[in-house]
Amino acid sequence: QVQLVESGGGLVQAGGSLRLSCAASGRTFSSYAVGWFRQAPGKERESVATISWSGSSRYYADSVKGRFTISRHNAKNTAYLQMSSLKPEDTAVYYCAAGPTGRDYWGQGTQVTVSS
Repeated sequence: QVQLVESGGGLVQAGGSLRLSCAASGRTFSSYAVGWFRQAPGKERESVATISWSGSSRYYADSVKGRFTISRHNAKNTAYLQMSSLKPEDTAVYYCAAGPTGRDYWGQGTQVTVSS
C-alpha cells in the first residue's frame, strides 16, 4: 500500500512558476512509475507527465512540454512537478499517482490557479 500527499499548489500569475511535491509512504514507492494528472472544472482528468521508477524515462503531454519538468528523489520517497511559464489554462486540481500501472494509488490533489 502506498499513500500519496501532494503539496505546493497555490495562486500564481500567468508566467509564474510553482513546484508541486508528492510525498509517498511505503517502501515500494521507488519501484513504481509516478504520474502527475490534472482536472479542470467541467473537464476530464488528463495525464500531464509520467516518470519511470528509475527516472530514466519521462513523458509529457504536448500542452506542457517545454514548460513542466517531472522528477523524483527515491531516497526521499518524493516526486516533483516543476511548472514554469504557467498559463491560465493550467488552472486545475493536480494529482499524483503511483503503482504498478502508474495509477493504482492517488493523492488527494492540490489546487493550482493561474490568474491572467
